[in-house]
Amino acid sequence: MQVQDCTLDKLHEHIQAAMGWTNSHLHQFVIKGERYGAPDLLDDGFGDFDCFDSTATILSQILSQILPRTKKRFSFKYVYDFGDSWEHEVLFEGRPPLQKNRKYPLCLEGEQACPPEDIGGVWGYPEYLEALADPQHERHEEFMEWGGSFDPDKFDPKRVTREMKKGLPDWRMM
Repeated sequence: MQVQDCTLDKLHEHIQAAMGWTNSHLHQFVIKGERYGAPDLLDDGFGDFDCFDSTATILSQILSQILPRTKKRFSFKYVYDFGDSWEHEVLFEGRPPLQKNRKYPLCLEGEQACPPEDIGGVWGYPEYLEALADPQHERHEEFMEWGGSFDPDKFDPKRVTREMKKGLPDWRMM
């Protein structure tokens, strides 16, 4: 995906929209061993959780500090839902010039559908797929009622772009 320069918190929202998730859980970025998150959320009930403020950290500022002068690819970690522990590698591939006739964010490509939220992380996903594929599975009806049909091979970058542009509700206003 391509995004305009933004805070890490806004990048989180773009990722959430791209994944089809609802921003219902805590998240953090880990960049060069430093943690970034929303302090208002992470400090609530988690004791001593030291992190930089993702709501005030601008992506370009952090990348300019840590990117090597060679402009090679750089990756960092995005963790969502500390219970299910969805860990994602975010690969920064460069800063192409923004095109005046394009509106950002954009999803350029992808593979397969994102697993639905709250299925138990990478550990619960195989059982979820197995249950959906087998009407005799003990959890088939439960998963069908909960999430409906699901095609793990389906991916539509145009739909993802629309969802990213629509954005998510601001949790601070709720």
